[in-house]
Order: sequence, then C-alpha cells, then structure tokens
Amino acid sequence: MKGKGIGYLVLSVTLVIVSCGQAQTAKNVPGTDTMAPAPVTTPALTGPETERYTALTAHFFDPMLAGHFNGSILVAKNGVILFERYKGFRNPVHHQDSINEHTAFHLASVSKTFTAMSTLKLWQEGKLDIHDPVSKYLAGFPYPAITIETLLNHRSGLHNYVHFMDKPGVDKHRLLHNQDVLQYIIDHPNTREIFSGQANRHFEYSNTNYALLALIIEKVSGLPYPEYLAKTFFQPLQMQDTYVFTAPDSGRSMDSYYQTGRPFRMEFLDQVYGDKNVYSTVRDMYKWDQALRSGQLFSKGVLDSAYAGYSFEKPGQRNYGLGWRMLMIPNGKKLIYHNGWWHGNRTVFVRMLDEDATIIALSNNDYKNVYSAKRLCDLFGDYRQGNERFDEGETDPADSTGGATAGEPVPVEKKLVVHTVTHPRLHSHVVTRRATHIAHHKRTTKKKTVQAA
Repeated sequence: MKGKGIGYLVLSVTLVIVSCGQAQTAKNVPGTDTMAPAPVTTPALTGPETERYTALTAHFFDPMLAGHFNGSILVAKNGVILFERYKGFRNPVHHQDSINEHTAFHLASVSKTFTAMSTLKLWQEGKLDIHDPVSKYLAGFPYPAITIETLLNHRSGLHNYVHFMDKPGVDKHRLLHNQDVLQYIIDHPNTREIFSGQANRHFEYSNTNYALLALIIEKVSGLPYPEYLAKTFFQPLQMQDTYVFTAPDSGRSMDSYYQTGRPFRMEFLDQVYGDKNVYSTVRDMYKWDQALRSGQLFSKGVLDSAYAGYSFEKPGQRNYGLGWRMLMIPNGKKLIYHNGWWHGNRTVFVRMLDEDATIIALSNNDYKNVYSAKRLCDLFGDYRQGNERFDEGETDPADSTGGATAGEPVPVEKKLVVHTVTHPRLHSHVVTRRATHIAHHKRTTKKKTVQAA
C-alpha cells in the first residue's frame, strides 16, 4: 500500500511543544541543546523510484509472507509508505478476526523507546536530571551509585527482574506490578542476584532498568505511566490504536501464541510495564518515527544524547544509546533500531535517520524470522546487513523482556547478498537472493525453552 506523506500526522497543531527557553533551563542538558530548526523537506520520490523500492521490498518479504508469519509490516521512505501488508488472524489457530491496520500488537521491548523518550522529555523540561541518583526519586532504593542515565543505557549493574523474582517466596499466584519489583530490590539489598556490585562498569541489558524508569516517570509527572504516555505522545500524535496494557485492557488486547499454536497464558510478571506492555500498530509506530524526526518533540541535543553510544568496553559494532539499540558501522553509518520479544510477540522497529527510511514488523506467533527484516536496510543505504563485509560475527539480540541468554543466532529464510548500484536517482543498494529456492520444510531444531535477550 502506498501513501503520500503522513497526512495523519499533524504535529504543528497537536503536539505538546517545548520551547527553546524551557529546553535551556533543563539541568545538565547538552550545551548545544537548542530546539532543532524545522526539518529540511526530503526530496519527493519520483514515480519510478517509488515503484522500484516497492517492488524490491515486496520481493524481499515474499518468503516471510509465504511462511508462517502472522502479523503486519510497513516500510516507508521520505514520507511515502512503500509497502504495507497484513497477514493472518488475531487467533491464528482458529482463523478468527483478520489482522488489519487497527490490530495492535504487544511491542515487547520496543516499548522501551517510549519509556526512554518519556524520561528524556522530562529531562528536557527540567523536571528531572538524568545524572541524578535513582534514590533521589525512588525512596528506599539501596544503590546510590545507580543514576537515571545508567538505567537508560543499561549500565546500572542491575540484573533482570524476570530472573531474580522467579524465586521461591515470590507469590506467583497474583499479578505483580512495578512497585513490587522496586520493593523486592529494597527488601533484598546487597544481593548479587539483583546487583552486580558496581554501576556503570559494563553494559548489561536488563528489563529492571525500564521497570524502574516507569516508576520515576510516575513520580516526576504525577501521572500513572499509561496516562503520561497517552497525554504526552499517543493523543497528540493521533496514535489512536496505541495504549499501555493494564488489567482493564484484557478484553481488547491480542494474545500471543507458540509456534505450535498454543496460546501463551497470563503470568505473574505480565503487568509490569516500562520494559514492555505498549501495544501499537505499524501505522502508529510510523507516526512515532516521524514525530521523533520532526524537530518539534525534542531538541537536537537531547536526540543526540539518545542516539549516542555509551558502551565501548568491548570492541564491536553494536552499542546502546538511551533507549535505542544501534549499529555503529565502520563506514560511518549508524543504524538506530530496537527489537522485542515477550512470549510469542516478536517485533522489529528500524530507523535509518540519514535516508528517512523506516522498517516496522510486528508478529504474535513466535515467528523468529521477523528479525531478518533489518536486512532490508541495504536497499536504502550501505548498512552491510548482508554481512558480506564488516561482519564481526556478532549475533543480533532479540531484546527479550523475558529471556536469559544473550546472542541467540537469528534464523533467516534466505541468504542475502548486497550489490552496489549506481542509479542516477536511487544511489542505494539492491537486495537480491543468493539462494535459488526456499526450502518447503523448515529444519527441525530442538525447541528453545529460554528466550534470548
């Protein structure tokens, strides 16, 4: 489906706009922090360019759409939706209720992008300082060296609550909330299962960080986290199908499924939010992407902070900003993205800032191959996702909200190769298939019982 522009995004009228003066009064916001000027209008795609991008994108996603994918996909560039597909059903077993543009998926860890940007919004407005200790905002928090910034960039040293709360003595017969996570940390100080012993020593992806950030947002704003996100982002951006899951949403939220078709059941950690539990659609996520590019929500200095790498103790391309994963590629390119995985929900949100291009793929039937969507980046820029060069052997984390193991290899349905194309207007990379066919039957593998982080 093609759509010219983002007609449904009316930022100039409805956004909660922060003035230059407000941004400058925020404590310790970068010194170059002035509101970005109006974004330069990206050149309109010509008819042949649009047709070419659309055809190549469709060709790339053919195997996914022909496979067991149950979900939605959107690809856009320069304000034009090049590709939009919906496949499957809310209940893929009984083929009930077809998925459409209003079907909201659990974003899993892609939810962290909203938590991070909410925190940075409050920083920009001078209502908090990300360099403050967490204990300034959460009474009783026992680790004074942990700051808000180290929560944002996963350098706090806190381990994953999904593991340290899955212990005897924790009541798993009731649904726990963020305050329960905080209270458990307070009640078990100086416990190595909870805290490594040193903050800001190294990167460790931990969902505890973002569960605590949601509490800080509530403390500073005076609003429940779901309400703050709705008033600050969802309503102004007309993200009408986006919400934070709470108990009253049980009737409208879509379930997720194992690959076998068995549904995941509600469990005791399913109502903790901040690290997960935002539900959205591909269209609404594209509005979110465009709003972040607009220059009207955030100052340039704050965005630069969000998209900077903070972990360099290990060599490699992968890094983490403030709520964003990134690839810092040796040719100077930077890819901003986030993956997600919670139960059967697997999600991809990829943003190419230089090219004004976006890839969004959402699924709810534990379809691992959804992560291969990131390889389409090579259609728009030299991101080397075909791994012909710049391949350091790094696997792509799924960013699980519930997993323990880092770096499970991501299976893909086809081998990709990147060829440079000198086209007078495209100047991009064409993604082609190396394989001559796709296997009709997937190899059987031992079922993984632990989700990858």
